[in-house]
Amino acid sequence: MNIVEKTVIITGTSGQLGAAIALCLGRMGADCLCHYHTNKAAAEKTVAAIRSLGRKAVAVEADLASADTAALLMAEAQKLGPVRGVVNSASIFARQPIGTFGESEVSEVLAVNLAAPMHLCNEFVKYLKHAEPNFQKEQETLAAIINLVDVAGVKPWAEYGPYSASRAGLIGLTKSLAKELAPAATVNAIAPGIVTWPGKMDPTEEQKQIKMIPAGRFGNPKDITRTIEFLLNNDYITGQILCVDGGRSI
Repeated sequence: MNIVEKTVIITGTSGQLGAAIALCLGRMGADCLCHYHTNKAAAEKTVAAIRSLGRKAVAVEADLASADTAALLMAEAQKLGPVRGVVNSASIFARQPIGTFGESEVSEVLAVNLAAPMHLCNEFVKYLKHAEPNFQKEQETLAAIINLVDVAGVKPWAEYGPYSASRAGLIGLTKSLAKELAPAATVNAIAPGIVTWPGKMDPTEEQKQIKMIPAGRFGNPKDITRTIEFLLNNDYITGQILCVDGGRSI
């Protein structure tokens, strides 16, 4: 799919991975709406880098747990130009052993990790149907959705039940939308292994994690951005969950 001079919404761009994804899309010629929640400085840095490439970009603050956020992001994105892509990158990574969490903690994880991407995809498709009256009759690919999930959605982790469930749910949504929107839109998911870890990892834990990865190393943002480029350049790929995890999910 050609995204040159098309607008793409990327959530979670104040994080290292989300920022790398947004910058990758800018290099591919896209204009970018860069969503963030609290770290405005980081998002603005990403926006500045994209603008330096000659592309349009804007940082938009929003709480993905809010029901109004999806409509807000779509409205702001349209100001940049025709919206043809969504990358759901934002997520909450939380260890929540069974028997220890309350309703509010679980609700937040599910709201950000599953409900928010679902609502944003819903608003995106409503927009596409209005902007392209023959959207679902088209035989060419006009749009793309890429969901960042996790190997935990494929191979769940103990003590991360709500998180793993949210990732598995997004995988299910990805496959369902791929069937529903083809051939006018591709819908795929990328399941990274460990690329960024919240906080500093204990050296002992680091070695333990690396031993479970056949490739013998953690991933890096380039591993993910290369996969995004691959997906956007292959319109015949849809409904797929690409595990970019060094073999961790085997």
